[in-house]
Amino acid sequence: MLSFLPWIVIFPIHSLLQIVSLIFWSSLIIILGLVKLLIPVSSINAPINKLLSFLTFGCGVSSVALVKVFNAVKFDYQIDGELKQEDWYLLISNHLSWLDIILLIDFASSKIPAPKFFLKKELIWVPFVGLGAWALDMPFMQRYSRQFIEKNPQLKGKDIETTKKSCEKFRQTPTTVINFVEGNRFTHERHKQKASVYKNLLPPRAGGIAFTLAAMGELFTSILDISIVYPNTQDSPMMAMLGGNLKNVALHVKVKPITQEITGDYFNDPEFKQKFQLWLNDTWSEKDQVIEDIVGKN
Repeated sequence: MLSFLPWIVIFPIHSLLQIVSLIFWSSLIIILGLVKLLIPVSSINAPINKLLSFLTFGCGVSSVALVKVFNAVKFDYQIDGELKQEDWYLLISNHLSWLDIILLIDFASSKIPAPKFFLKKELIWVPFVGLGAWALDMPFMQRYSRQFIEKNPQLKGKDIETTKKSCEKFRQTPTTVINFVEGNRFTHERHKQKASVYKNLLPPRAGGIAFTLAAMGELFTSILDISIVYPNTQDSPMMAMLGGNLKNVALHVKVKPITQEITGDYFNDPEFKQKFQLWLNDTWSEKDQVIEDIVGKN
């Protein structure tokens, strides 16, 4: 553990090692993705997909291992419910930092299937990350605004249809889909701008999670409602982590059933849309209290 070193020493070394780790794992993932593209044979792709899941976990576990080397950090992981590697999960979480992503991948290792993210199509151009996500079959979403649909009515429902097609391969392999429901990372500035009624959260955006459920809701076994907190961290969690100043990480999980309350046509059924929004708001109020309790204990 090297947290005793000064920030000016830890930050550049730790940052460089994290970048090298990302490039290493992403390169292996991209190479295997190209093999799948060039040899589209199911008997070959099946073991490749298992290896890709292993590499995904390797990336997250290695990154968190570096975090532990450079930070005197305590992890508080709590799980309310049973997790299985053979099930399909929709994982919903608050979002505080890019650090959330590697923590969720590390958490998933040996507990649940390798996570996938629904990504904006623009992210395909991010070096290593975009091609790595493509190789891992992560869906790139083409979302159309209401105004755009009004001008081009022939495209109504096309975004969901396209995403459903990209999710067909998930039917054969247990999968965890991660959705950051707030849409943006939490900051005090955003919290104030959005006039959030929640003390520790931004308002949830129902469209994203409804889109995910519309695309592959019948596949999911359960919802994983995860609350992430970095107690006693005044600065950006990512900057604190890179500089050796991360002290505590809390990750609390609640396994929830998929019910009729959240399965329906959000985009065309006004009654269901209202019920879904009420369910999500109640879920977020509960999460806000969970976070408040965690903060109060630290």
